[in-house]
Amino acid sequence: MSMSCSACFALLVAGAAGKAAPSVSTARPFVAAAPPRAAPAPPAVGPRMPRVDERVTCPVPEEGIEHAVALMREGLLFRYTYPTGTESPVTTCENALAAYTGHKYAVAVNSGASALYLSLRAAGVEQGAKVLCNAFTFGAVPSAIVHAGCEVVYVESGADYCIDIDDLRDTLREHPDARALMLSHMRGRVGQMDAIREMCAEAGVTLLEDCAHSLGVRYDGVHTGHHGVACGVSAQSFKLLNSGEGGFVLTDDPEVAMRAAVLAGAYETNADKHKNLPEIEERFATLAVDLPNLSLRMSALTSSILIPQVATLDARIEAYSRRYDALVANVRASPAANAALLIPDDLPEVAPVHDELLFTIRTDALARAGGAGAVGAFQAACAARGLTMNLFGSKTNARNFVNWKFAPHARSGPLPRTADMIQRSFGVRLPLQWSDDDILAIGDVLDWCAAEVFGT
Repeated sequence: MSMSCSACFALLVAGAAGKAAPSVSTARPFVAAAPPRAAPAPPAVGPRMPRVDERVTCPVPEEGIEHAVALMREGLLFRYTYPTGTESPVTTCENALAAYTGHKYAVAVNSGASALYLSLRAAGVEQGAKVLCNAFTFGAVPSAIVHAGCEVVYVESGADYCIDIDDLRDTLREHPDARALMLSHMRGRVGQMDAIREMCAEAGVTLLEDCAHSLGVRYDGVHTGHHGVACGVSAQSFKLLNSGEGGFVLTDDPEVAMRAAVLAGAYETNADKHKNLPEIEERFATLAVDLPNLSLRMSALTSSILIPQVATLDARIEAYSRRYDALVANVRASPAANAALLIPDDLPEVAPVHDELLFTIRTDALARAGGAGAVGAFQAACAARGLTMNLFGSKTNARNFVNWKFAPHARSGPLPRTADMIQRSFGVRLPLQWSDDDILAIGDVLDWCAAEVFGT
C-alpha cells in the first residue's frame, strides 16, 4: 500500500523514535496511476505481495514544495541570479550536504553522471587515459569515463558485490599506465577501502569514488567519499535524495573544487559567488580562462527541493535499516530461502544503508533445480506472486557490462566471476512508502518460491 507525502515523513519520524511504522492507505497525489498491465492469474495458495508499486520514490517534503513554488513565482531559478552566493539556494544545498558528509567542498551539478565526469576532469585525468572501474556497476559510470575521453578497464566484482581486491591488484599490474580508478560503491556496498587506497597510491593511480548509492554509508565512522580525491553523489529519483535529476562533486581538495565549479559553469565573475569555496580570486580568474564552461550547473529549483531532504537523511536511513534487518532475519530464518539465496554481510568497518535487498542464488541450489534455467523460473514464480525483481545480468539491464557496447573492456581476458555473479543476482527495492508488513511479505514470497523451484 502506498503512502502520501505527509504520511511517509510521519513514518520517518516514527521510525527514528523506535515506534512501529503506521499503515496508511491514502494515495500519493503527485504520482500518476500505473498503466494497466497483463498479469498471470494469482496462485490459489501461498503468500503473495500486497498491491504495491515498486516504482515509488521518496516524496519531497512540504517545505521543499513550498520553496520551489515560491521560486517559480519569483522566477529566480538560475543559481547565479542571486547577488551573492550566500543567497542562492544552491549554495545552501551545497553547504548542507558537505556538512552532512564531512567534506570541505561541494559543487552542485545537474546529475550524478555529470558529477562523476567532472570529478575526472577536475582531478586532472586527461583524455586517452586508462580508467579502471568495477565490472558490476551502473552504465553511467563507464559512460562518464567515455565522456571524459578515457579508456575503460573493468575490474572483477566479487560475491559481496564489491570490487575484487585480488583482481584489482592484477589489473593494476597488467595496466601500469592506468591513470585513475573510479570505484563504485554499488548499491551501497563498500569494499576494503584502506587496502584499495593503498594499492592506488602505490600504483600512482588517482582514486575517485562513485557514491551515488552510498549516501549515508560510513566506513570506520567516516562517510564514504573521503578515501578518494573526490566523489560523486546522485539525486536521481531512486536515490536517498530525490530531485528527479541532480548530483554533487564532493572533495576536500580546494583545487579540485574550484576546477569542478568552473567546469560546471561558473563563468565570468560568477566564481565569486561560490562562498563555500576558497576565496582565491586570482586562481578562479585563471581557471575561467583555461577551462571550458560545460554548463552542468544545478538550478535553484532543484536545490530548493533537496535542502529539506538532507535534513531527513538520518531518520530515513534508520527506517531503512530497521526494515532491512527485519527482512534479512526473515529470509535467513526461512529454510528454503536461506538454503537457496545468499545475502552477503557488510564488512565490520561499514555502517550501511540498505534501501534495496540484494541476493544471489547459490550454485548448489541451481544444481538441484537443473541448472541456469532455474534463475528465470524463480524470477517468474516470484513475479506471479507480485514480487518484481531486477536480474542484474539480463540482456536489457544497464548494470550488465556485456550490454555496454559503447565501452568494451580493455582486458586481456574475460570477466568470468562478475559474469557468473550477475547472472544469479537480483535486487528488490524497499520503498519507505511500503508498510512493514509489505516488506516482510518479500521474505515470505522468496521462501515459498525457493521451495517451489529449488526444493528444501
